[in-house]
Amino acid sequence: MAQTIDDLTIEYVDEGVTTIKQLDKIVLTKGAWSTIVYKYQDWEKAKERYSPPKYSIRRYQKRNDQYMLKSKFNISSTDQAQKLIEILNHWIAEDGSDKE
Repeated sequence: MAQTIDDLTIEYVDEGVTTIKQLDKIVLTKGAWSTIVYKYQDWEKAKERYSPPKYSIRRYQKRNDQYMLKSKFNISSTDQAQKLIEILNHWIAEDGSDKE
């Protein structure tokens, strides 16, 4: 468990091998509920190389000075990420603005 938002990571090491390599991290929201987007790669053991970049959106709840993962959504490819961007841009354009 992490005590600060800076301590949060998805990087994972198993028996000396970094099986999930974090490439970047952007904090979207901070507070009792925090949202972070990660860019990462998985270690592909059979190919002995890292996968193309993937993305993960994760929500954490801070309780008793500890951040706990509450939900996540993994975007498995750049193609899937691009489609999501296109859909969001389309919806935003339909709405005429991003104002609430």
